[in-house]
Amino acid sequence: MSPDLYLWMMGRVAGLTCFTALSISLVTGVALRSGLFAGVTSNRAMRAAHEFTIILWIPLALLHVVAMVLDQTARVATWDLIIPFVSSYDDRGRLALGSGTLSLDLFILVALTGYLRGRLDARAWRWIHRLAYPGYAMLFLHAVLGGTDFSSPIVSALAWSTAFALAILSLGRVLWGRLPAR
Repeated sequence: MSPDLYLWMMGRVAGLTCFTALSISLVTGVALRSGLFAGVTSNRAMRAAHEFTIILWIPLALLHVVAMVLDQTARVATWDLIIPFVSSYDDRGRLALGSGTLSLDLFILVALTGYLRGRLDARAWRWIHRLAYPGYAMLFLHAVLGGTDFSSPIVSALAWSTAFALAILSLGRVLWGRLPAR
């Protein structure tokens, strides 16, 4: 196996796993705030899943980014990770890479403020934490446009169903707020 093929495969696996971890993190976060799953599982289990996946995505994203930069076939420059939409790709590729860059920036901000939650004003923290929603939308766009694994029916079905579940949970949260405890 060539080094570029190895890096490409490592980047794919890390990217898919990172996407999965962030999907679980957002779904459990919305479920915690809405109380929609209160009868199905305990908040302790939901919080544990949320907190574990919050930490899990960070090394996976780092591995994904490093593998893509080192892979000579992918042609991802270091600048592409800092400045969105300047890559040498075509328009679709530039949009895919740029949305991934913006998504990473937003999730880093959300993770940092999550770490600093006790030191921030609760209202400011809540608004910054909500940036996870547009961050996830950009991550989804990045995955759909740039992810070669989305041609797989299983990967595509899981990703779209997760996005749909997140949309339904978020809509429920917006419409009904937190459900009353029973």
